[in-house]
Amino acid sequence: MYLPSIHAEEHIPSLREFIRANPLGILTTAIDSQTYPTIQSSHIPFILDIKDENDEAELGTLRGHMARANPQTKAMIENVTEGPSKETLPRLEKEVMVLFNGPVQHYVTPKFYKETKPATGKTVPTWDYSAVQVYGKATIFFDSKDPATDVFLSKQLSDLSLFGETQIMGYDKPWQTSDAPTAYIDLRKKAIIGIQIDVERMGGKWKMNQESGEGDREGVIEGFQALGTEVGDAMAKCVKERAEIAAAKKRAAS
Repeated sequence: MYLPSIHAEEHIPSLREFIRANPLGILTTAIDSQTYPTIQSSHIPFILDIKDENDEAELGTLRGHMARANPQTKAMIENVTEGPSKETLPRLEKEVMVLFNGPVQHYVTPKFYKETKPATGKTVPTWDYSAVQVYGKATIFFDSKDPATDVFLSKQLSDLSLFGETQIMGYDKPWQTSDAPTAYIDLRKKAIIGIQIDVERMGGKWKMNQESGEGDREGVIEGFQALGTEVGDAMAKCVKERAEIAAAKKRAAS
């Protein structure tokens, strides 16, 4: 991901918070195969595990699961069973990438700019958005006969359901996997595989007109608010917040 310093976010706790707020990641792999496409992507909800929340440098581990019938899954299984990792952990040879997108993004019209457009006309459209990219090495839990796979998938399904029920839905009495028949859950587990990514690096980008002058940026905020939509209001809030963060960084550096 292209990360100009003015748009980049390097504060690890902020990146971890972003991932938890936007857990549906896009897993991308590049696996050499004679059977499946080299580059594949899938949308997967992830759980981010952090051992010490007070450690501002810890990158953590991502846990997810995928349909066994997914061609990307099949390519990963092929890689860990036929490559060098077949004698050790079922670990992919190459690193994987997961992209987490922010909840809102929007086109920015030059008509929003209150300074540059009236003064010189030297403006062009842009697009405001936020995203976090994560890179790491993935272990694949695919062998349904291996107790480790059952343990991983049981925990993954339970934790992800609890996260969705409490953190996303806000239920005091969440649905739990134990509410479903055990035989049914066991059957569902045979149709999926687990993936655990040991995060090695991550980077965030909030492209929210930080490079614009104050007048133009105020115009963007007002323009988004004038849309009269929830997305517009959310974009206006984000542009304002990131401008304040950029100003604080500039003061700290001076």
